[in-house]
Amino acid sequence: MRIRTLRALLAAILPIVALAAPVDAAATPSQRTTGAASAAVPLADTWRGPLSTRGRYIVDADGNRFKLKSANWHGAQGSWTGSGDVNDPANHNAREKSDQMPLGLDRTPIARILADFHTLGVNSFRLPFSNEMLHDQRPVSDAAVAANPQLRGKTPLQVFDAVIAASTAEGFAVVLNNHTNTSRFCCALDGNERWNTSQSTAQWETDWLFMAERYRDNKRVVGADLYNEVRRTITDDANWGWGDSHDWYAASQHVADRILTEANPDLLIVVEGINWQGIPLDGFSHWRPTLEPVRTLSNTLVASDKVVYSAHFYGYTGPNHTGATGTGETHDWRYRELSRDDLFATLNRQAFYVAADTGQHYTAPVWISEFGVGADDTNPQSRAWFGNFVDYLIANDTDFAYWPAVGFAGQNPWNLLDYDTAGHRSGILDGADWRAADWQSLITAPGKTGPVPATDTWDMLDLDHNDQVESMRVRALPDWDSGARKGVCPDGQRLIGVSHKDARGLCTDAGGAGLAATSAPLTVVHDERYVQQGDWAGGYSKYQCGPNQFMIGYSVRGQAVSGVLCATANRALPTTGRTVWFDRGDNRPSGNPGGEFAHGNYKGQCKTDEYVAGIAFTGAWLAGKKPDALHCRALQKMGPQST
Repeated sequence: MRIRTLRALLAAILPIVALAAPVDAAATPSQRTTGAASAAVPLADTWRGPLSTRGRYIVDADGNRFKLKSANWHGAQGSWTGSGDVNDPANHNAREKSDQMPLGLDRTPIARILADFHTLGVNSFRLPFSNEMLHDQRPVSDAAVAANPQLRGKTPLQVFDAVIAASTAEGFAVVLNNHTNTSRFCCALDGNERWNTSQSTAQWETDWLFMAERYRDNKRVVGADLYNEVRRTITDDANWGWGDSHDWYAASQHVADRILTEANPDLLIVVEGINWQGIPLDGFSHWRPTLEPVRTLSNTLVASDKVVYSAHFYGYTGPNHTGATGTGETHDWRYRELSRDDLFATLNRQAFYVAADTGQHYTAPVWISEFGVGADDTNPQSRAWFGNFVDYLIANDTDFAYWPAVGFAGQNPWNLLDYDTAGHRSGILDGADWRAADWQSLITAPGKTGPVPATDTWDMLDLDHNDQVESMRVRALPDWDSGARKGVCPDGQRLIGVSHKDARGLCTDAGGAGLAATSAPLTVVHDERYVQQGDWAGGYSKYQCGPNQFMIGYSVRGQAVSGVLCATANRALPTTGRTVWFDRGDNRPSGNPGGEFAHGNYKGQCKTDEYVAGIAFTGAWLAGKKPDALHCRALQKMGPQST
């Protein structure tokens, strides 16, 4: 019997009491609990911020797994009154007027909405905003906050503040989401395609620093979802790693490091993949990259336990289909048209592999921060897709956020909760809703709970276009090789691999966590003064760290080695080792721990129980001075090793 059939049978004989039960009007919101908490424990008492990551899991301040069971409380990103066709899935937010604030505040008190969220079973919100909203100093209309008179006279941002304060007081975690530049419909050709379509990158970064600092003292504001559904404009694409003004990888990397170092070191950094590239016409190249590029080019931040990757999936879109009907429609498969097996394989390839593949430079939690379907959708393919997608989320124990959470009765059948003009609630908690069984299965599904053990960390360095100095310690020091491109591992990690040609590197703490003596100065090496007895790379130039030191960084000019950065160990290290050549092919340990960090190029890598003591290269500039060999030594003193 298929899971979907079993679920339908259980739903028929066991009514979904938790979803259908009316809210106890006598209980305060904090007394109502969710599927994330026991019947006796309020949500606020089940976790403690800030959040961070351990391998594929998000954890709270006590190291316990915190699964984002979220809904999107949209509205502050813009208004859609009178735009689009509400019956078109691609415009399923049409006609819901938001007044640049989370929906529903004109119809019912915040406390009632939060009580309904508790009953719904979520423990967190993705809270979208627009850059325009941040700067709008006009007070919202009295009508827009009719059910919350305490908000009269406030600006949209002050209303946003009030929603966050009330939500986090109730124990909900909040992830800020920069959804749009301008407060208008998203997500098509609307001026919001990129973080810098309708504004400069500098303004975008300034706004993020402002928001991160604004909520710094609230440890339940847990994340920064940097930008929503980066996609093509009419004339050009965003890209992942090209080094230009449309490079989403570089832009997200840069603003993330600024947020963590200048504004709020506690936030999770949520990076969505690219939502669309190419011209959506038959015969032209086009696709939905999502997180596929992360496999070979992942983000390494100054805090390596803060990256969460995100992707969106809707049944009416597809891996090569925009989701449009009519203009912009192609003959590619939509997700809902794929078989269950093909859908699962596609989902894994596009996003879920990031969490499923352990011990890789890209391993991180994946948050499906948007998915959804209409309560009025009678298309058998749509209904099957939603059930299959929920099954896949459950099977992979994946963090999620349904879109959207709150709306107006009769206007958007995709909402989980609707409120009419009198404040009466309808939606998935009330009456017949075919989505209810799937939702209940998802929100109550078993998964990893409790303490998450620390795991080995692997991170890549990319010097293709810019510096990647991810050590907080080194960033506080003067430039150690001015004019060169520099890569430095995050604090607590060491360099363990380098590529022959494209200046990429691999860092880890595996086998040597806490190796550095943090009080000892760092050493910059531009010569062979530390090359000791035994020529481990005869005929080649060599930069080598001093006694009891190990490499944490390197610099290049073009593709030529320029220098290395060495840290002193907190214990004695061996003085002999082995040479790992990679000038004519890959030379890596069995199983390639850490993953593919320099796709298409030769790579050299020490073993997990070794450290890099030196790097060798051809001495002639005309030959490129590209890395050719590493000198690898054991982390612990052992018997004699060959040179």
